[in-house]
Amino acid sequence: MRELFDEVVGQGKPDPQEAARQAMRAPQRKRFYKDAGTAAVDGGYHVTLDGRPIRTPSGRVVVVPVQALAEAVAAEWQAQGEIIDPATMPLTRFANSVVQSVIDRTDDVREDMAKYLQSDLLFYRAGHPEGLVAREATHWDPVLDWARDTLGAHFILSEGIMHVTQPDAAVQAARNALPTGPWAVAAAHVVTTITGSALLALA
Repeated sequence: MRELFDEVVGQGKPDPQEAARQAMRAPQRKRFYKDAGTAAVDGGYHVTLDGRPIRTPSGRVVVVPVQALAEAVAAEWQAQGEIIDPATMPLTRFANSVVQSVIDRTDDVREDMAKYLQSDLLFYRAGHPEGLVAREATHWDPVLDWARDTLGAHFILSEGIMHVTQPDAAVQAARNALPTGPWAVAAAHVVTTITGSALLALA
């Protein structure tokens, strides 16, 4: 946005912070392929560029377990122009992260997600204003009801931000429902860290 503002209003002095950010950015890579597609393989699907499977930055071949996701990743590659812009390829970055950082340590990532069950965002409620109290109840109570009725997890709510120790049985019941496959764990972990709630990710 700052670059656009400077261009519109004609600012002549460069922004030193933006100059530093640009210097740290990885060099852009020109598009080196014609077509992106998918191919069925053992364990899932390759995303292909001119018939060759994509690899993570560390060189590992990406195998996507679901065809729809593989096709969505391929669509990101197909949509690139003369210059490849990773910022416009969130699913590709996600796939790379799973293959490079999650598959070999799924249990660790799952455990990191499980820690949120001790202090999930949904447990801590505002005392005022009334509008916020009502909105939290409207959007969060159904998730807690689902956890109670579906998982058998009865959690304790608190007003404010003081930590409340949750029942071990509730935490364990929710923990047992966490996904186990690396792709599902990775996706749930992303939602958990963005929202601050493992229960929202589960629901």
